[in-house]
Amino acid sequence: MKLLDRYSRQVAVIGEEGQRRIRATSAAIFGVGGLGTHVAYYLAAGGFKKLYLVDSDKVALSDLHRQVLYSTSDVGKYKVEAAAKRLGDINPEVEVEPIAEEISPSLAGELAGKADVLVDALDNWATRHVVNRAAVKALKPLVHGAVQEWYGHVTTVIPGVTPCLEELFGRLRSLPSCPQGVCPVLGPVVGVVASLMALEAFKVAIGAPSLAGKLLVVDLKHMSVDEIELARDEGCPVCGYVKR
Repeated sequence: MKLLDRYSRQVAVIGEEGQRRIRATSAAIFGVGGLGTHVAYYLAAGGFKKLYLVDSDKVALSDLHRQVLYSTSDVGKYKVEAAAKRLGDINPEVEVEPIAEEISPSLAGELAGKADVLVDALDNWATRHVVNRAAVKALKPLVHGAVQEWYGHVTTVIPGVTPCLEELFGRLRSLPSCPQGVCPVLGPVVGVVASLMALEAFKVAIGAPSLAGKLLVVDLKHMSVDEIELARDEGCPVCGYVKR
């Protein structure tokens, strides 16, 4: 069977029903940089139905130590175009739609309506909150991750069930984590955090996310991991009104 040829090692873990669920799931990945390229690679290789890649940036030389879908020959090209070509080579069974646009509320809302799961692989808080609002409005799960230097965190937002990003990080709305293009980070740290994000996207697809209502914080300088339980606030101005 073709299914077992490409996905046999994975099917042995999640079963054929798990693979069918993944094959029926589409994902919108916001940000196709360090985190986003790793996540996109795993989701495409794992057989997700469709990936929407959203990023308006072009590949720079300083990206190549951590953004695994690009090579030196891609410098100067739009990230989403280069990533879509590479993912097509990795798994032509997965449809990939590159969107080289700035993330606006209208674009985020449109993709939240189309995709089954949203992935926040962004590098600034203002845009993360735009995607968070779109996820909440569309009642779509959102896998969020962030990384800097040796550290990172991951959580999964299920509107109406868990806290959303507004509750957790609302005060950071206008404060980007690092200036454009000079965010200090080690490539392997990005890989670890992005792999956790991709794993959560897989788990969302099969109906069993592990980080819904939890914040996983990793300190890879000291090789420590903490899991923080999160309580939902029904007074949140963005997601408090949502009921499940």
